[in-house]
Amino acid sequence: MYETSRSINRPLVDMAALEYILLGDLRDLLEEEPSEQTSKWLAAILDTLVDTLPRELAIKSRDGYLEDVLEAQPNWEAHVRQLHEEYKLLCVRLEAFRDQVVSRTPYSSIAAQLREDLSEWMLALKNHHRQENKLLQTAVNLEVGGGD
Repeated sequence: MYETSRSINRPLVDMAALEYILLGDLRDLLEEEPSEQTSKWLAAILDTLVDTLPRELAIKSRDGYLEDVLEAQPNWEAHVRQLHEEYKLLCVRLEAFRDQVVSRTPYSSIAAQLREDLSEWMLALKNHHRQENKLLQTAVNLEVGGGD
């Protein structure tokens, strides 16, 4: 989520808030003992995230992904493209995790590995958002500070 001199994008703020809540619920579920009930809740959360993250990316990309960065620093296009591809990969990996949970494999047999994989994925998503924000802040600060 990023805020610039343009108006705040309300749908993006709402998506980020939903994502934050879902990730907290996901963390809590991953710490519970594996059960059919846990598996059902996990599938529901992953389904919602699988729906939410691509919509968030679509909103971010409506006027061009990190377009504010590229307007301020056009030579950063390769880094912006890399972040965009990374986000899409995070979405694909999330779908794979969801597919594991809804497969016929008993949840108890995949819970430990899934816990580890999803924890790593959540950290990667957090780092991705941090990189987006840092890139935007740096670009805007360089643009503003460049005229001094």
